[in-house]
Amino acid sequence: MAEPKNGGVKTLGIKVPDSLHAQFALVAQLDNISLGDAALRAVELYVTTKRSEPDFAARAKAALEEIEREAAARRGAIQGLFGAGLDPNQAEQAAAADPSESRGRRRSG
Repeated sequence: MAEPKNGGVKTLGIKVPDSLHAQFALVAQLDNISLGDAALRAVELYVTTKRSEPDFAARAKAALEEIEREAAARRGAIQGLFGAGLDPNQAEQAAAADPSESRGRRRSG
């Protein structure tokens, strides 16, 4: 497997209202950190906060179950194309390699 681009790091661009940006920049400056580091800390805090919500684990479990249902449906479709004799590992590899599902489709949440 090839190494991921950027060492597994994603770039995030966001639009921030001028007044909030000014406050954010000032707070980062007072903490003597870059805006990038401050943004990373904010994202980490958001994730930590969401994890501690009472219903978060249930919502994550429901999302995982939906992913499993979609994967099973795709597996079934591929097995239908190639017959029931298709090795389950081959079906999973074919489903993972299917670019039509990831192209142009974004899930809101």
